Amino acid sequence: MTTLRLCLVADIHHGEDSFTKKGVAALPLLAEFARFANEAKPDAIIDLGDRISDVDAETDMRLEREVAEGFKAIEAPVFHICGNHDRDHLSVADNAEILGQDISNQVVDLGDWSLVLWRADSKIHRPGGFVLPESDLLWLAGVVRTATKPIALFSHVPVSGHSQDGNYYFERNPDSSTYPGGAERARAILAAARVPVTCFSGHVHWNTLTMRNGQPHFTLQSLTESFTTHPEPAGSFAMLELNDHVDWRVFGKDTFAARLNAAETARRWVTPLPPFHEHPEIRQRLLAQAAE
Repeated sequence: MTTLRLCLVADIHHGEDSFTKKGVAALPLLAEFARFANEAKPDAIIDLGDRISDVDAETDMRLEREVAEGFKAIEAPVFHICGNHDRDHLSVADNAEILGQDISNQVVDLGDWSLVLWRADSKIHRPGGFVLPESDLLWLAGVVRTATKPIALFSHVPVSGHSQDGNYYFERNPDSSTYPGGAERARAILAAARVPVTCFSGHVHWNTLTMRNGQPHFTLQSLTESFTTHPEPAGSFAMLELNDHVDWRVFGKDTFAARLNAAETARRWVTPLPPFHEHPEIRQRLLAQAAE
């Protein structure tokens, strides 16, 4: 199997510093990422979204254009995904015009893997938070149902539902870390896949690996986040190599690495036990012990 090499960056947050985000460092750090990518010569670049820290429509247009200009230094093809900050004051069409590419849901076949750019709606609705449209779920279901190659799924918002304990932003705001209700449905769709599946996302500003239904879900640290590397920005970006293994390496000040057998992600695990008090064999054993 030929090795597919990808470089990823997430949550650039170009703009003013806010909370623990070092937004004024974003463009210099993006230039460092561009130099890394040009030296690594990957097959493609994936931008996982939140290119800016939003202010208002006029400012956001300027900030997005400055980030788009920074990406022009990269020689490999770049695929963009919108994050919630890219969508607070700008439409999908605005982002597409600035970035010069269609940013609807897309499957890119590269060698032995399918790159699934799941650009599900990432706008935070007020009230309501993240709302996962039925159309995005149906599109994903169609891709999974017809897949004949291993899937590498990329999105801004993670659907792993992993714990946010210790997360500066989301420990006390877990509903804002994912699609409430929708994430569970997305995982059920992915669990039905007959091919290996691995998922990658940003948004939560830390490096994680969570196994759900035997499938790995990675999140990538933000380029400008500092809550794990205070007082400096993490400067994080990743190299992903896909063949018969999934090889994930995060660089910068907040490093992380993992290597998994891709085929094992297609194995379906045994259905979990029901609550012990409902399982007939366990209930019978407990009753027998109580009678002794």
